[in-house]
Amino acid sequence: MASTLKNQFLVAMPGLEDENFRQTVSLLCEHNDSGAIGLVINRPTDLTLTAMLDQMGVAHESMDAVDHVVFWGGPVQPERGFVVHREPGGWESCMPIGNELFITTSRDVLAAIGEGRGPKEFLVTLGYAGWGAGQLEDEILQNSWLNTPVDRQVLFHLPARNRWQSATRLLGLDVTQIGSGAGHA
Repeated sequence: MASTLKNQFLVAMPGLEDENFRQTVSLLCEHNDSGAIGLVINRPTDLTLTAMLDQMGVAHESMDAVDHVVFWGGPVQPERGFVVHREPGGWESCMPIGNELFITTSRDVLAAIGEGRGPKEFLVTLGYAGWGAGQLEDEILQNSWLNTPVDRQVLFHLPARNRWQSATRLLGLDVTQIGSGAGHA
């Protein structure tokens, strides 16, 4: 593979009609010859982080006053949690994505967040999106996706409803002007 899309936003094109991914922004956590893994960052669930921590029996009395929403990260393993964050922190299952971004799947990062000693910037998802070898590249060639560098403001601070349009603006595009047909020369 000539280049990797790891640590990029994968932005659904307006013509992508798949209900799982229509108007989504995904953070690509892994991309290599075997395939790709991403986390959808703009589909909030009805579950709050404090409710999830309660279900897990994890204390959260020292957590900041903001009750973070848990996001739907994708259709694969929706029972599995992922925490995207800035500080490495030394948690058990912590993997660098790039540019000071990390993903952790172990319970200890959630305990640290509940105790007020976890990362200050984080996003929690349940499930992930996965593509087999060559599948993502084929979908990009079919004009299903655009990719752009990650923007921390979009990732951690913008309301979920604004993330898709804001991610397309990172490319200098007006999504309302993009057609859904292929335009390869």
